[in-house]
Amino acid sequence: MKKLRLILGDQLNYQHSWHKEVDENTIYLMAEMRQETDYVKHHIQKVIAFFLSMRNFADVLKSKGHEVIYFKISDEDNAHDLENIIKNCIEKHNISQFEYQLPDEYRLDEQLKNICSTLKIETKAFDTEHFYTSRTELTEFFEGKKMLLMENFYRMMRKKHHVLMKGSQPEGNQWNFDKDNRLKYKGQVPIPNEITFNQNIEAVLNEIEKANVATFGKIDTKKFYWPTSREDCLKQLDYFCKNLLIHFGDYEDAMHTDEKFLFHSRLSFAMNSKMLSPKEVIETVVDFYHENKEAITISQVEGFVRQILGWREYVRGIYWKEMPNYSKMNELENHNKLPDFYWTGKTKMNCMQKAISQSLEEAYAHHIQRLMIIGNFSLLTQMHPDEVDAWYLGVYIDAIEWVELPNTRGMSQYADGGILATKPYVSSGSYINKMSNYCSSCHYNVKDKFGDKACPFNTLYWNFLDEKKQYFANNQRMGMMLNMLKKMKPEELAKINEKANHIIENLNEY
Repeated sequence: MKKLRLILGDQLNYQHSWHKEVDENTIYLMAEMRQETDYVKHHIQKVIAFFLSMRNFADVLKSKGHEVIYFKISDEDNAHDLENIIKNCIEKHNISQFEYQLPDEYRLDEQLKNICSTLKIETKAFDTEHFYTSRTELTEFFEGKKMLLMENFYRMMRKKHHVLMKGSQPEGNQWNFDKDNRLKYKGQVPIPNEITFNQNIEAVLNEIEKANVATFGKIDTKKFYWPTSREDCLKQLDYFCKNLLIHFGDYEDAMHTDEKFLFHSRLSFAMNSKMLSPKEVIETVVDFYHENKEAITISQVEGFVRQILGWREYVRGIYWKEMPNYSKMNELENHNKLPDFYWTGKTKMNCMQKAISQSLEEAYAHHIQRLMIIGNFSLLTQMHPDEVDAWYLGVYIDAIEWVELPNTRGMSQYADGGILATKPYVSSGSYINKMSNYCSSCHYNVKDKFGDKACPFNTLYWNFLDEKKQYFANNQRMGMMLNMLKKMKPEELAKINEKANHIIENLNEY
């Protein structure tokens, strides 16, 4: 009775119950597939990070005595299609039972269901044993409620899992310290040197290039920021606790021309590939905080916990609640295409140049760069959410559809019509100026609306409100800005609309 167990590239859970005992009749199957490299164009660092992580994981399984079939991207006998790979292995190894862990992407979930329906052997699906919640827990929690407020879900999660709690009350006597997480970084405190990892990147890079896998973005083979083994993931977690947690919350939303990472943990790839679990990350960080309360304030750690226990689990729940329709929503009916500078970073807007160039160079930008710079501009210029989705899914190393899609199509682009966010996250240049030093060295003037060097965000913001005012007429959170729009002189609004239309029609000139 031979058993075949499939492990996908984002199911690298070293602590999964599957791996606790060695069974000579169980074979593990892992594959680097063109199916996965080609369904969207990915950043080269993302492809390399996943391949290295998968290979390291397979090596650990082998070292513990497990039998592993592993197809590299360059192997001649690699069918590169999940169904063909599974069926070939079943036939070749006389398999009588096929097992897999529930995928976190809807398309793979559907594909595996379809594959299993055609197999003539017993099949079984298992949990990945990674998340705090099941796929349906958020749906069940919000049943009968009109608003899917993340804060309500977050408080429930804090209570249920007893995280940062004192009895039934939140530690620090308040649930959310978001108002303390908005400082502008001006070099007030030094940032330790980033931790990097020595890995054999050249070999994998050569294989990817020989296989003619289409990628984009840059890579420095001598300076790689992403851990691809369990050991390195734990080093990154330890580095964050000892060096960055102390100021994480303060500068969580800040942006700076000289600091790509600030105090962010860069643990998202480690978690989204499942090399680290959210529970162990949170427990490690909270324990470190409790051991160092004289130095670290509650607002630093609560802001971090909220992103994982609250937001990460929340967007996954939204994804499984709303798919597959969610991936096609375009409530604001935006249809423009991405300009060329999303692929080059060549724009005179300093904030966009910095955020996009960093994304292309590091396969990373933190949440405010993604939301309030690139996402904000994408929405203000009314780009089609399909275009924005594909770019975000491809460029960021931690982007897997379950987490990328709700964040991009929902929160960033408001294409879901408010399922996830209560208002669109748009702003003029003033917010960017408040939270960064980008504007001080920009070609454009952040305080100007109409001139040749007027900040494009200013004009685009008021034009967006004007064009979508009917849609947002009953949105209470938009009321103040819409009232300001009403008070604007007709001739001033006409100049804004004319300028904004010129920008949108000639994006690559800006």
